[in-house]
Amino acid sequence: MIILLWVVLTPLALGLLVIGLRLLNAVVRGYIEGSRADPHAAGAAARVAALGLLDAERQHTELAAPLPPAVAIALAAAPAGDWEPAADLLAAAAAARDWERRTFLCEQLADLAADDDTWLRAWEESRPGDPGAALVRARGTVFLAWKVRGAKRAVATTDEQFEGFHRTLARSREEHLRAVALAPVDDPSPYVGEIWTAIGLGLPHDEMRRLWREITDRAPHHYEATFSALQYWCGKWCGSAESARAFAVRAAAGAPPGSLMTAFPLIAHYEHDESDSTDVDRTPEMFAAVDAALADVAAADPGHPRLAEVRHLLAYYLYLQNRWDEALEQFRLLDGYVGALPWRYKGDPAAEFCRMRDESARYATPGAREAS
Repeated sequence: MIILLWVVLTPLALGLLVIGLRLLNAVVRGYIEGSRADPHAAGAAARVAALGLLDAERQHTELAAPLPPAVAIALAAAPAGDWEPAADLLAAAAAARDWERRTFLCEQLADLAADDDTWLRAWEESRPGDPGAALVRARGTVFLAWKVRGAKRAVATTDEQFEGFHRTLARSREEHLRAVALAPVDDPSPYVGEIWTAIGLGLPHDEMRRLWREITDRAPHHYEATFSALQYWCGKWCGSAESARAFAVRAAAGAPPGSLMTAFPLIAHYEHDESDSTDVDRTPEMFAAVDAALADVAAADPGHPRLAEVRHLLAYYLYLQNRWDEALEQFRLLDGYVGALPWRYKGDPAAEFCRMRDESARYATPGAREAS
Protein backbone atom coordinates (compact mmCIF):
# COMPACT_ATOMS: atom_id res chain seq x y z
CA MET A 1 0.00 0.00 0.00
CA ILE A 2 2.76 2.40 0.95
CA ILE A 3 4.63 1.53 -2.23
CA LEU A 4 1.47 2.13 -4.28
CA LEU A 5 0.97 5.55 -2.71
CA TRP A 6 4.63 6.39 -3.37
CA VAL A 7 4.28 5.47 -7.03
CA VAL A 8 1.10 7.57 -7.37
CA LEU A 9 2.07 10.63 -5.35
CA THR A 10 5.73 11.05 -6.35
CA PRO A 11 5.06 12.28 -9.94
CA LEU A 12 2.36 14.60 -8.60
CA ALA A 13 4.72 16.02 -6.00
CA LEU A 14 7.51 16.48 -8.52
CA GLY A 15 5.11 18.25 -10.89
CA LEU A 16 4.00 20.62 -8.16
CA LEU A 17 7.63 21.25 -7.23
CA VAL A 18 8.52 22.15 -10.84
CA ILE A 19 5.54 24.52 -11.08
CA GLY A 20 6.51 26.12 -7.77
CA LEU A 21 10.10 26.62 -8.87
CA ARG A 22 8.97 28.20 -12.13
CA LEU A 23 6.67 30.58 -10.28
CA LEU A 24 9.43 31.46 -7.85
CA ASN A 25 11.84 32.07 -10.74
CA ALA A 26 9.33 34.36 -12.45
CA VAL A 27 8.77 36.31 -9.25
CA VAL A 28 12.49 36.69 -8.63
CA ARG A 29 13.19 37.75 -12.23
CA GLY A 30 10.34 40.22 -12.11
CA TYR A 31 11.73 41.68 -8.91
CA ILE A 32 15.22 41.98 -10.36
CA GLU A 33 14.01 43.59 -13.58
CA GLY A 34 11.78 45.92 -11.60
CA SER A 35 14.66 46.94 -9.37
CA ARG A 36 16.84 47.63 -12.38
CA ALA A 37 14.23 49.72 -14.19
CA ASP A 38 14.53 53.47 -13.92
CA PRO A 39 11.21 54.97 -12.76
CA HIS A 40 11.75 57.72 -15.34
CA ALA A 41 12.38 55.33 -18.25
CA ALA A 42 8.75 54.86 -19.25
CA GLY A 43 8.30 58.51 -20.15
CA ALA A 44 11.73 59.11 -21.67
CA ALA A 45 10.76 58.34 -25.27
CA ALA A 46 7.64 60.46 -24.96
CA ARG A 47 9.67 63.41 -23.66
CA VAL A 48 12.13 63.18 -26.55
CA ALA A 49 9.28 63.02 -29.05
CA ALA A 50 7.51 65.95 -27.40
CA LEU A 51 10.65 68.06 -27.80
CA GLY A 52 10.59 67.39 -31.53
CA LEU A 53 14.09 65.87 -31.51
CA LEU A 54 15.18 63.87 -34.55
CA ASP A 55 16.18 60.22 -34.53
CA ALA A 56 19.64 59.03 -35.51
CA GLU A 57 18.69 58.34 -39.13
CA ARG A 58 17.79 62.01 -39.62
CA GLN A 59 21.04 63.49 -38.31
CA HIS A 60 23.37 65.13 -40.86
CA THR A 61 26.78 63.54 -40.36
CA GLU A 62 28.91 65.87 -42.55
CA LEU A 63 28.01 69.28 -41.15
CA ALA A 64 28.09 70.73 -37.63
CA ALA A 65 25.15 73.04 -38.35
CA PRO A 66 23.01 74.21 -41.28
CA LEU A 67 24.91 76.20 -43.88
CA PRO A 68 23.96 79.85 -44.40
CA PRO A 69 21.64 80.00 -47.45
CA ALA A 70 24.12 81.95 -49.59
CA VAL A 71 26.85 79.39 -48.86
CA ALA A 72 24.52 76.48 -49.59
CA ILE A 73 23.57 78.07 -52.93
CA ALA A 74 27.22 78.65 -53.86
CA LEU A 75 28.18 75.08 -52.99
CA ALA A 76 25.31 73.69 -55.05
CA ALA A 77 26.04 75.96 -58.01
CA ALA A 78 29.79 75.33 -58.27
CA PRO A 79 29.73 71.63 -59.28
CA ALA A 80 27.09 72.53 -61.86
CA GLY A 81 29.60 74.93 -63.44
CA ASP A 82 28.40 78.20 -61.92
CA TRP A 83 31.42 79.27 -59.88
CA GLU A 84 30.57 82.98 -59.68
CA PRO A 85 28.47 82.84 -56.47
CA ALA A 86 31.42 81.21 -54.67
CA ALA A 87 33.88 83.73 -56.12
CA ASP A 88 31.65 86.61 -55.03
CA LEU A 89 31.31 85.26 -51.47
CA LEU A 90 35.06 84.82 -51.09
CA ALA A 91 35.70 88.32 -52.43
CA ALA A 92 33.09 89.83 -50.10
CA ALA A 93 34.65 88.11 -47.08
CA ALA A 94 38.06 89.49 -48.04
CA ALA A 95 36.64 93.00 -48.50
CA ALA A 96 35.08 92.79 -45.04
CA ARG A 97 38.26 91.28 -43.59
CA ASP A 98 36.09 88.44 -42.30
CA TRP A 99 38.83 85.84 -42.29
CA GLU A 100 36.85 83.22 -40.35
CA ARG A 101 34.13 83.25 -42.99
CA ARG A 102 36.67 83.29 -45.82
CA THR A 103 38.52 80.20 -44.59
CA PHE A 104 35.26 78.40 -43.77
CA LEU A 105 33.94 78.92 -47.29
CA CYS A 106 37.33 78.01 -48.76
CA GLU A 107 37.31 74.74 -46.81
CA GLN A 108 33.87 73.81 -48.18
CA LEU A 109 34.81 74.68 -51.76
CA ALA A 110 38.18 72.92 -51.53
CA ASP A 111 36.46 69.70 -50.53
CA LEU A 112 34.31 69.94 -53.66
CA ALA A 113 37.32 70.69 -55.85
CA ALA A 114 39.18 67.64 -54.56
CA ASP A 115 36.41 65.45 -56.00
CA ASP A 116 35.98 67.33 -59.29
CA ASP A 117 37.76 70.58 -60.13
CA THR A 118 36.14 71.21 -63.55
CA TRP A 119 34.33 74.28 -62.23
CA LEU A 120 37.50 75.58 -60.53
CA ARG A 121 39.49 75.27 -63.77
CA ALA A 122 36.78 77.28 -65.53
CA TRP A 123 37.07 79.94 -62.83
CA GLU A 124 40.87 80.07 -63.18
CA GLU A 125 40.63 80.37 -66.97
CA SER A 126 38.02 83.10 -66.77
CA ARG A 127 39.81 85.13 -64.07
CA PRO A 128 43.56 84.48 -64.15
CA GLY A 129 45.20 85.66 -60.96
CA ASP A 130 41.99 85.68 -58.91
CA PRO A 131 43.14 85.34 -55.26
CA GLY A 132 39.99 83.39 -54.36
CA ALA A 133 40.58 80.79 -57.05
CA ALA A 134 44.24 80.47 -56.03
CA LEU A 135 43.21 79.98 -52.42
CA VAL A 136 40.69 77.24 -53.27
CA ARG A 137 43.20 75.56 -55.60
CA ALA A 138 45.86 75.37 -52.88
CA ARG A 139 43.47 74.12 -50.21
CA GLY A 140 41.81 71.73 -52.66
CA THR A 141 45.18 70.12 -53.37
CA VAL A 142 45.59 69.49 -49.65
CA PHE A 143 42.15 67.84 -49.54
CA LEU A 144 43.08 65.78 -52.60
CA ALA A 145 46.28 64.59 -50.91
CA TRP A 146 44.38 63.33 -47.88
CA LYS A 147 41.86 61.58 -50.12
CA VAL A 148 44.74 59.88 -51.97
CA ARG A 149 46.16 58.69 -48.66
CA GLY A 150 42.82 57.36 -47.40
CA ALA A 151 41.46 57.33 -43.89
CA LYS A 152 43.03 54.08 -42.69
CA ARG A 153 45.88 53.79 -40.21
CA ALA A 154 49.45 53.85 -41.50
CA VAL A 155 49.81 50.06 -41.25
CA ALA A 156 46.84 49.64 -43.60
CA THR A 157 47.99 52.31 -46.09
CA THR A 158 49.97 51.19 -49.14
CA ASP A 159 53.33 52.56 -50.27
CA GLU A 160 51.63 53.84 -53.43
CA GLN A 161 49.11 55.78 -51.34
CA PHE A 162 51.85 57.33 -49.22
CA GLU A 163 53.89 58.24 -52.30
CA GLY A 164 50.89 59.93 -53.91
CA PHE A 165 50.03 61.65 -50.64
CA HIS A 166 53.48 63.18 -50.21
CA ARG A 167 53.80 64.12 -53.87
CA THR A 168 50.45 65.92 -53.85
CA LEU A 169 51.20 67.71 -50.59
CA ALA A 170 54.53 68.89 -52.01
CA ARG A 171 52.60 70.44 -54.90
CA SER A 172 50.29 72.18 -52.43
CA ARG A 173 53.28 74.02 -50.94
CA GLU A 174 53.94 75.68 -54.29
CA GLU A 175 50.26 76.50 -54.71
CA HIS A 176 50.06 78.06 -51.25
CA LEU A 177 53.04 80.29 -52.11
CA ARG A 178 51.11 81.49 -55.16
CA ALA A 179 47.97 82.04 -53.04
CA VAL A 180 50.02 84.11 -50.58
CA ALA A 181 51.41 86.25 -53.41
CA LEU A 182 47.92 86.98 -54.76
CA ALA A 183 46.09 87.41 -51.43
CA PRO A 184 45.48 90.72 -49.65
CA VAL A 185 48.49 91.45 -47.48
CA ASP A 186 46.52 91.00 -44.24
CA ASP A 187 44.80 87.75 -45.28
CA PRO A 188 45.87 84.75 -43.13
CA SER A 189 43.86 82.25 -45.20
CA PRO A 190 46.67 80.73 -47.32
CA TYR A 191 48.73 80.06 -44.21
CA VAL A 192 45.78 78.34 -42.49
CA GLY A 193 45.53 75.79 -45.29
CA GLU A 194 49.27 75.27 -45.26
CA ILE A 195 49.15 73.98 -41.68
CA TRP A 196 47.61 70.76 -43.01
CA THR A 197 50.47 70.44 -45.47
CA ALA A 198 52.83 70.76 -42.50
CA ILE A 199 50.91 68.07 -40.63
CA GLY A 200 50.90 65.64 -43.53
CA LEU A 201 54.57 66.11 -44.38
CA GLY A 202 55.65 66.19 -40.74
CA LEU A 203 57.42 69.51 -41.23
CA PRO A 204 59.75 70.63 -38.42
CA HIS A 205 58.52 72.63 -35.45
CA ASP A 206 60.39 75.70 -36.63
CA GLU A 207 58.41 75.68 -39.89
CA MET A 208 55.16 75.40 -37.94
CA ARG A 209 56.20 78.30 -35.72
CA ARG A 210 56.92 80.37 -38.85
CA LEU A 211 53.44 79.66 -40.22
CA TRP A 212 51.91 80.50 -36.86
CA ARG A 213 53.65 83.88 -36.74
CA GLU A 214 52.35 84.68 -40.23
CA ILE A 215 48.81 83.86 -39.08
CA THR A 216 48.83 85.59 -35.71
CA ASP A 217 50.39 88.73 -37.19
CA ARG A 218 47.24 88.94 -39.32
CA ALA A 219 44.54 87.30 -37.17
CA PRO A 220 45.66 86.49 -33.61
CA HIS A 221 42.46 84.67 -32.59
CA HIS A 222 41.46 82.81 -35.75
CA TYR A 223 39.46 79.71 -34.77
CA GLU A 224 40.17 77.44 -37.74
CA ALA A 225 43.87 78.33 -37.68
CA THR A 226 44.07 77.56 -33.97
CA PHE A 227 42.22 74.27 -34.38
CA SER A 228 44.55 73.24 -37.20
CA ALA A 229 47.69 74.24 -35.30
CA LEU A 230 46.48 72.37 -32.22
CA GLN A 231 46.20 69.23 -34.36
CA TYR A 232 49.84 69.71 -35.43
CA TRP A 233 50.94 69.90 -31.78
CA CYS A 234 48.93 66.80 -30.75
CA GLY A 235 50.74 63.57 -29.96
CA LYS A 236 49.13 61.78 -32.91
CA TRP A 237 50.86 64.12 -35.36
CA CYS A 238 53.96 66.21 -34.69
CA GLY A 239 53.82 67.02 -30.97
CA SER A 240 52.75 65.55 -27.65
CA ALA A 241 50.01 65.82 -25.04
CA GLU A 242 52.11 68.36 -23.16
CA SER A 243 52.81 70.55 -26.20
CA ALA A 244 49.15 70.44 -27.28
CA ARG A 245 47.86 71.42 -23.85
CA ALA A 246 50.43 74.20 -23.54
CA PHE A 247 49.47 75.56 -26.96
CA ALA A 248 45.75 75.42 -26.10
CA VAL A 249 46.23 77.27 -22.81
CA ARG A 250 48.25 79.99 -24.55
CA ALA A 251 45.59 80.37 -27.23
CA ALA A 252 42.83 80.82 -24.65
CA ALA A 253 44.78 83.13 -22.35
CA GLY A 254 43.78 86.73 -22.83
CA ALA A 255 41.57 86.01 -25.85
CA PRO A 256 38.59 88.37 -26.14
CA PRO A 257 35.13 87.10 -25.14
CA GLY A 258 33.32 85.57 -28.07
CA SER A 259 36.50 84.47 -29.88
CA LEU A 260 35.76 80.84 -28.89
CA MET A 261 39.40 80.28 -27.96
CA THR A 262 38.34 78.69 -24.65
CA ALA A 263 37.32 75.60 -26.61
CA PHE A 264 40.93 74.59 -27.18
CA PRO A 265 41.84 73.40 -23.67
CA LEU A 266 38.78 71.13 -23.93
CA ILE A 267 39.87 69.87 -27.36
CA ALA A 268 43.42 69.22 -26.15
CA HIS A 269 41.97 67.28 -23.20
CA TYR A 270 39.71 65.24 -25.49
CA GLU A 271 42.47 64.44 -27.99
CA HIS A 272 44.69 62.94 -25.27
CA ASP A 273 42.15 61.45 -22.87
CA GLU A 274 42.83 57.71 -22.60
CA SER A 275 40.96 57.21 -19.34
CA ASP A 276 38.12 54.72 -18.99
CA SER A 277 36.50 56.89 -16.32
CA THR A 278 34.62 60.17 -16.51
CA ASP A 279 36.31 61.25 -13.29
CA VAL A 280 38.93 63.07 -15.38
CA ASP A 281 36.12 65.12 -16.92
CA ARG A 282 34.69 66.15 -13.54
CA THR A 283 37.68 67.79 -11.92
CA PRO A 284 37.45 71.40 -10.72
CA GLU A 285 39.70 72.35 -13.63
CA MET A 286 37.37 70.74 -16.16
CA PHE A 287 34.28 72.34 -14.63
CA ALA A 288 36.05 75.70 -14.90
CA ALA A 289 37.05 75.01 -18.52
CA VAL A 290 33.47 74.15 -19.47
CA ASP A 291 32.15 77.25 -17.69
CA ALA A 292 34.66 79.41 -19.57
CA ALA A 293 33.54 77.94 -22.90
CA LEU A 294 29.88 78.52 -21.99
CA ALA A 295 30.61 82.18 -21.34
CA ASP A 296 32.57 82.41 -24.59
CA VAL A 297 29.69 80.93 -26.58
CA ALA A 298 27.24 83.35 -24.98
CA ALA A 299 29.43 86.29 -26.05
CA ALA A 300 30.08 85.04 -29.59
CA ASP A 301 28.58 86.42 -32.78
CA PRO A 302 25.58 84.15 -33.53
CA GLY A 303 26.79 84.03 -37.12
CA HIS A 304 30.31 82.83 -36.28
CA PRO A 305 30.89 79.92 -38.68
CA ARG A 306 32.51 77.79 -35.95
CA LEU A 307 30.07 78.46 -33.12
CA ALA A 308 28.23 75.17 -33.56
CA GLU A 309 31.48 73.21 -33.30
CA VAL A 310 32.04 74.60 -29.81
CA ARG A 311 28.43 73.88 -28.85
CA HIS A 312 28.92 70.22 -29.83
CA LEU A 313 31.92 70.03 -27.54
CA LEU A 314 29.98 71.69 -24.74
CA ALA A 315 27.03 69.33 -25.11
CA TYR A 316 29.39 66.40 -24.71
CA TYR A 317 31.19 67.67 -21.60
CA LEU A 318 28.05 69.01 -19.95
CA TYR A 319 26.58 65.54 -20.37
CA LEU A 320 29.66 63.91 -18.83
CA GLN A 321 29.41 66.32 -15.89
CA ASN A 322 25.72 65.41 -15.35
CA ARG A 323 24.70 69.01 -16.03
CA TRP A 324 21.52 67.83 -17.69
CA ASP A 325 19.70 71.14 -18.16
CA GLU A 326 22.68 72.89 -19.72
CA ALA A 327 23.52 69.87 -21.86
CA LEU A 328 19.97 69.64 -23.17
CA GLU A 329 20.04 73.32 -24.14
CA GLN A 330 23.09 72.70 -26.35
CA PHE A 331 21.72 69.45 -27.80
CA ARG A 332 18.46 71.15 -28.79
CA LEU A 333 20.33 73.93 -30.57
CA LEU A 334 22.38 71.36 -32.51
CA ASP A 335 19.81 68.67 -33.25
CA GLY A 336 19.94 67.41 -36.81
CA TYR A 337 23.71 67.87 -37.28
CA VAL A 338 26.52 65.77 -35.86
CA GLY A 339 29.51 66.50 -38.13
CA ALA A 340 31.82 67.80 -35.39
CA LEU A 341 33.99 66.76 -32.50
CA PRO A 342 33.50 64.59 -30.54
CA TRP A 343 30.89 62.70 -32.57
CA ARG A 344 32.98 62.31 -35.71
CA TYR A 345 35.52 60.29 -33.72
CA LYS A 346 32.80 57.80 -32.77
CA GLY A 347 31.94 54.63 -34.65
CA ASP A 348 28.33 55.78 -35.09
CA PRO A 349 28.27 59.57 -34.62
CA ALA A 350 24.51 60.00 -34.91
CA ALA A 351 23.70 57.17 -32.50
CA GLU A 352 26.14 58.47 -29.88
CA PHE A 353 24.82 62.03 -30.20
CA CYS A 354 21.22 60.82 -29.80
CA ARG A 355 22.05 58.58 -26.84
CA MET A 356 23.60 61.42 -24.85
CA ARG A 357 20.95 63.89 -25.98
CA ASP A 358 18.12 61.59 -24.96
CA GLU A 359 19.64 60.84 -21.57
CA SER A 360 20.04 64.58 -20.98
CA ALA A 361 16.36 65.06 -21.85
CA ARG A 362 15.46 62.21 -19.52
CA TYR A 363 17.10 63.75 -16.46
CA ALA A 364 16.65 67.45 -17.18
CA THR A 365 14.18 69.38 -15.05
CA PRO A 366 10.72 69.90 -16.57
CA GLY A 367 11.43 73.60 -17.11
CA ALA A 368 14.53 72.81 -19.17
CA ARG A 369 12.66 70.22 -21.23
CA GLU A 370 9.85 72.63 -22.00
CA ALA A 371 12.03 75.66 -22.78
CA SER A 372 11.82 76.93 -26.31
